[in-house]
Amino acid sequence: MKMLHVTIQTKHFEEEIHFFSNHAGLSVVQDLRPAGRNIVFLANAAGETCVEIIENEKAENSGNENLSIGFQADDVEKKRESLIAAGFEATPMISPMPNVHFFFVTDPAGVKVQFM
Repeated sequence: MKMLHVTIQTKHFEEEIHFFSNHAGLSVVQDLRPAGRNIVFLANAAGETCVEIIENEKAENSGNENLSIGFQADDVEKKRESLIAAGFEATPMISPMPNVHFFFVTDPAGVKVQFM
């Protein structure tokens, strides 16, 4: 079975699209805005697992303390620096094993996003 998508409902619709496009490197692969629905699917490429963003004015904080979405970065230290420069608060670098390094930021919808 293939995982199709992760859905984030948010009142910060455009900011969320911008975050995943500019900071996670995803592209819009399906856009339902022309059909009158504020829903977009972003992925690395068509056919890959997507992040689905749905505008919901009642969704103030879509985050959950126990849930995160993870992305692989080519250079995790550089990614952390770029997110801090863009105004995001990043956790300190976490290294539970010698060859594993990651950090978290909170996206505009309140979702924890891990970069490793």
